Amino acid sequence: QNPKTSAIVKQLLAEGNAGELQKHFGSRMEFGTAGLRAAMGAGISHMNDLTIIQTTQGFCRYLEKNFSDLKKRGVVIGFDARAHLSSGGSSKRFARLAANTFISQGVPVYLFSDIIPTPFVPYTVTHLKLCAGIMVTASHNPKQDNGYKVYWENGAQIISPHDKGISQAIEENQEPWPQAWDDKLIDSSLLLHDPYAMVNKDYFKDIQKQCFHRNINKETNLKFVHTSVHGVGHKFVQLAFKAFDLSPPFAVPEQKDPNPEFPTVKYPNPEEGKGVLTLSFALAEKDGAKIILANDPDADRLAVAEKQESGEWKVFSGNELGALLGWWIFTCWKNNNRDTRAIKDVYMLSSTVSSKILRAIALKEGFHFEETLTGFKWMGNRAKQLMDQGKAVLFAFEEAIGYMCCPAVLDKDGVSAAVITAEMASFLANRNLSLSQQLKAVYDEYGFHITKASYFICHDPKVIQQLFDNLRNFDGKNTYPKSCGRFKVSGIRDLTTGYDSSQPDQKAILPTSKSSQMITFTFANGGVATMRTSGTEPKIKYYSELCAPPGNSDVEQLKKELDELVNALEKHFFQPEKNNLQRKTE
Repeated sequence: QNPKTSAIVKQLLAEGNAGELQKHFGSRMEFGTAGLRAAMGAGISHMNDLTIIQTTQGFCRYLEKNFSDLKKRGVVIGFDARAHLSSGGSSKRFARLAANTFISQGVPVYLFSDIIPTPFVPYTVTHLKLCAGIMVTASHNPKQDNGYKVYWENGAQIISPHDKGISQAIEENQEPWPQAWDDKLIDSSLLLHDPYAMVNKDYFKDIQKQCFHRNINKETNLKFVHTSVHGVGHKFVQLAFKAFDLSPPFAVPEQKDPNPEFPTVKYPNPEEGKGVLTLSFALAEKDGAKIILANDPDADRLAVAEKQESGEWKVFSGNELGALLGWWIFTCWKNNNRDTRAIKDVYMLSSTVSSKILRAIALKEGFHFEETLTGFKWMGNRAKQLMDQGKAVLFAFEEAIGYMCCPAVLDKDGVSAAVITAEMASFLANRNLSLSQQLKAVYDEYGFHITKASYFICHDPKVIQQLFDNLRNFDGKNTYPKSCGRFKVSGIRDLTTGYDSSQPDQKAILPTSKSSQMITFTFANGGVATMRTSGTEPKIKYYSELCAPPGNSDVEQLKKELDELVNALEKHFFQPEKNNLQRKTE
């Protein structure tokens, strides 16, 4: 019943454009553990009013089956600022349609009245003890995309088998219910609640438990620049600084207000590095700021850059910032916990493709480190299990600039990460140290961990399948590579098939998934490299790391060795020319 998407389809029919119709109606968007993510537009392969109604009807039925008290507890729904003029889709409209679906079935809905950062949804699920949460966002994807991200009652993103259960329920509930299209009905409903004011108060109160140096914060001369890259982060990072008694950061004026067109950047993703930060560098030079904090558009990720003595800017990788925050959060914990026995209940987590620096810190300091599969859905769920057993999960991170610094949110949170990074930088500046100097000190103490990650773009699923099949049948059937150029392979873990050469029974310990590709190679020189497909983008990603024990200070040699390993990986395992892969730099 949306006039804009109806008109698009009628136009295609009138033109007899079978190719385009096939694109729009050939296959339904797949509902996975990340929920939905696709371009906004007409048809069942796109995000639009109808597919949102169908998805929510399925999700509602699935929740009714799982929670006898759904009508007492309810769900929370949040949205970012995305909008798509030509199809009439927007995050706010989709959120209202989803709210209408639940309310029509007598389920209370806590619908935020304005845009929010993604972490506010898992926070609200936990804080109000709700059954589930939905965030309408496509995070840092291109502007035409949108998404539908789902949280379970534990405040973490869903994991299997919920995705399959919801997917099946969507298939069974495709006919829109009687008042599905009329979202105005919710405005007069007693089941509609707005958690905006309460969460804005309580969230900032909760993150203050991670504020340990208020006096330094009040006095510091260190200046910060913040960019929200045309997304939702501006207001909330300003409030977080206020909660920590820090002077507000300078906001990049061209990027501080939400704009679904993302006019100043090619990709609204701070992970892409310096290109996204051009305006931030200019403002920092003008205002004499030393540190830049950049959120992605839904403010669940954080990138950080620091001006060096040379005048150059250093953009920290996700692994480098993970090392700094891990060191900082543990140091703060240690200084506030005089009981040495408490350390046996302390945990930190990171994903299997992230740097193992936390493992090195944990080994030396005596706390626990665990690795999980890639993605915060795994770290959030594992953190909740550990917390339910009375353990303290201080920190979790992944190299894709995602950080969970505060136990009140069981997902990555770019708002709390930004202000905790600012407090850490202020504390170090008070001792005449920069973030870069402290990072070197962390590596000196716990061993250098040099990492390098990148990706190739590939739009053809057959090519991707073939590439991974070749690796599994490298020298004949069911044989993996024994070397990569001059680098000897000493171990292989394949989390698609469940094979792990290092285990006595050759079975992998981490859960396996046939629906995504992921192989990790360990090399005789101590290097590790993982190749995997992305769940949300047409990319084949790789991650590599070389670790040295403390005391090995020849960093340049380590970097050279890792560069050579990565070049060999690209040449022999990716074969970009043969497979027609597009490099990140292109």
